[in-house]
Amino acid sequence: MRKRQAKKRPLLPDPKFNDQLVTRFVNMMMWDGKKSVAFKIFYDAIAIVEEKKQDEEKSGLEIWKDALSNVMPHVEVRSRRVGGATFQIPMQIRPDRKVSTAMKWLISFARKRNEKSMAAKLAAEVLAAAKEEGAAVKKRVDTHKMAEANKAFSHFRF
Repeated sequence: MRKRQAKKRPLLPDPKFNDQLVTRFVNMMMWDGKKSVAFKIFYDAIAIVEEKKQDEEKSGLEIWKDALSNVMPHVEVRSRRVGGATFQIPMQIRPDRKVSTAMKWLISFARKRNEKSMAAKLAAEVLAAAKEEGAAVKKRVDTHKMAEANKAFSHFRF
């Protein structure tokens, strides 16, 4: 790289839960710079999760964090060319990339659901992920299976 890597900017915690992880999630969910709309969607989704939860001792935010940790992948495959052939090499994922990937998957699979509003879609995906089911968790399982299948190529690691 010619330029040096950009500095990580500090994120302000969200107004309701005072959590930086929530702000990061909302920033990923936001479209066209409409952050207040994204925050409203997130808070509505957490309220829906709060209503529909079976676990009485956990709050909606804790269920969301559980869902996020259930979606987080630990290994992924990266393509690498070795002598004209392309190999899928399993590699460990950096902690910040784990979180980012989990958030992206949770949001994208929530968008693909067919509930009425985005808040309802997100709430349904969060509840499913908290129970270790749903499309986002399936994506993590598939990623892990792919890494397991290509374990033979792990000596090509870079």
